[in-house]
Amino acid sequence: MGVVSTTSAPRPVTDPLSIVALETERHVAASGWDQPVRLFALVETTHLLEHEPGFLDALQPHDTRPGSLTAVEQEDLPSPDHLESMLAQITWPDAVVGAAIAVERIVVPPGAEHDLPADAEEALARLAAHPERKDVRLLVAVLRDGSHTCLLRQRDHDRDDRVAQGAEIAPGLVHGLLATFADDAGSTAT
Repeated sequence: MGVVSTTSAPRPVTDPLSIVALETERHVAASGWDQPVRLFALVETTHLLEHEPGFLDALQPHDTRPGSLTAVEQEDLPSPDHLESMLAQITWPDAVVGAAIAVERIVVPPGAEHDLPADAEEALARLAAHPERKDVRLLVAVLRDGSHTCLLRQRDHDRDDRVAQGAEIAPGLVHGLLATFADDAGSTAT
C-alpha cells in the first residue's frame, strides 16, 4: 500500500507539495467529519502575491520560501453524485500548478462486500452499518508534472500526528485529479 508509518521517528517534510498537502489536510480536519468533497487549486505563492498583494498579511514567514504553494479552496462545486463525473468537468487555468481534493470514505474488510444486496442504496446501508467499518478521510494532492502525495486520516485515530502519507494510498483519486489537467477536459474551475 506504500503507507509511511507515523509511529516511527518523523522525517522533516521539506518539499512544497507535501507541505501544502499537510497544511490543507489539517485545514480540512479542523472542520470535523461528515464533510462534502472539498477541492483546492494549488498556486505558486509568489504568483498569488503578485496578483493578490493583500494576501501577504495572512502568510507565515515559511509560506514565502521559493517554490512554496498555496491552496485556494474552490467553492460552489457541482453536486458530486459521482466523483469521477465531477472531476471530468474540471480544467484549470495556467496559473494553477496543481490541485488537491479531500474526500471521506468508508473502509470495510474485503469479506464485507460478499453477498451484498443488488440495490445500491441497500448495499451502502449494509456496509455503513458493518461492525468493522472504518471512516477515513483522504487528501490527494497532485502537480501538473505528475508528482503526487496522498494523506489518510482515520476517524478513530483523529490526530495530526496519526495521518498516514504515501504515494499509492489512493491511486484512483490521483489519476482522476491528474486528469483535470488534461487539455481535453470540460469546464474551468476558478
